[in-house]
Amino acid sequence: MNARPESEPRPTIADRKMLEALVCPQTKTLLSYDANRQELVSRAARLAYPIRDGVPILVIDEARPLD
Repeated sequence: MNARPESEPRPTIADRKMLEALVCPQTKTLLSYDANRQELVSRAARLAYPIRDGVPILVIDEARPLD
């Protein structure tokens, strides 16, 4: 697999329909998108799920706890 050149922008979730369909795997509540951190945030679970190469990683063990 080829690495993405540093000058190439990071993928982002831009499709609102897809974002509206995603829910927290723990609480089943809607997620909010943090473009700066490339994360999907579950306020109910107090977790942030990473987005890697444009793909949301909705695995509880991969999420970081919110402060």
